[in-house]
Amino acid sequence: MGKMVLAVDDSKTMRDMVSFTLRGAGYTVVEADNGVNALKALVGKKVDVIITDVNMPEMDGITLVKKIRAQPQFAGTPVLILTTESDQSKKDEGRAAGATGWIVKPFSPDKLLQIVAKVCP
Repeated sequence: MGKMVLAVDDSKTMRDMVSFTLRGAGYTVVEADNGVNALKALVGKKVDVIITDVNMPEMDGITLVKKIRAQPQFAGTPVLILTTESDQSKKDEGRAAGATGWIVKPFSPDKLLQIVAKVCP
């Protein structure tokens, strides 16, 4: 079985693009539409990398990163933030929360695969 990725985004289109790209490269993808459902999706699972949007209803991506980092089993799991936000203060906030990297939308499939392969060899 390939590496498992959790893709979190309130936009179904964006989740579909991320999933399609990763599945095409042999990854297994679990999807969630917000931070609350992402945390539920993680229960009992071993994911290799988490990709999350920032601006989502119910729980935003920065809060999600903090909650993921608070769980010992995910302390070392790479978390990539995929967002339209390119603001430096948001990036700093993401890093402070424990994000591994930042990808700005729109993304190229090749770039996404490159980054995922780098953080999840």
